[in-house]
Amino acid sequence: MGEQQQVQFPQEVIDEYAALGVDLVAMFSAGHLGTRMGIQIVEASADRVVGTMPVEGNTQPYGLLHGGASAALAETLGSVGSMLHGGSSKIAVGVDLNCTHHRGARSGLVTGVATPVHRGRTTATYEIVVSDEQDRRVCTARLTCLLRDANPGDAAGAGATGAGATGAGATG
Repeated sequence: MGEQQQVQFPQEVIDEYAALGVDLVAMFSAGHLGTRMGIQIVEASADRVVGTMPVEGNTQPYGLLHGGASAALAETLGSVGSMLHGGSSKIAVGVDLNCTHHRGARSGLVTGVATPVHRGRTTATYEIVVSDEQDRRVCTARLTCLLRDANPGDAAGAGATGAGATGAGATG
C-alpha cells in the first residue's frame, strides 16, 4: 500500500525516548492494524499529528470508506499526540472515542489531523479531522486518553498504546 514514510518527531523527543531505549519511528509506524490499513503518520508532535490512509482496502459493502477505518485513523493520531504530550514518564490509554461521519469517500487518500482540545496532567483530548483529497471533511472525531504513570517495563508496551491500540490498555 505504498512506500512507508518516516515519522517526523522533534529531535528533543527522539533523544528523550532513545535514552530509554525506545525507537519512536519504529514505535509509531502505525502498529499492526495501522500497517494493514495503510496508515502512515507523516508529522507528529504534541501540538499536531498528521496521518494518511488509503480508501481502497478500507471500505464497507457499499464501496465507501468504512466508518471504523476513519475511527482507527483518528484513534491512532490522537494516541500519538497524547503520548507525546504525556512524555516518557506516562503511558496514554484511550478511554473515549466518538466519531461523526459527514460524507463518504470512494477513492484516494484521506488525511487526518489531530489537534489538542485539552492537555492536562492525567488526561489528554484531541480533535481529529479526517478529510478527502478535495479537503472536504469526511469525519470529525474526539479521543480522550488517560495518562497513567509508566512502570519500568512499560517502554516496550508504549508502542502498542500510542499506535491506536489504546482501548485495550484502558482496562489493564
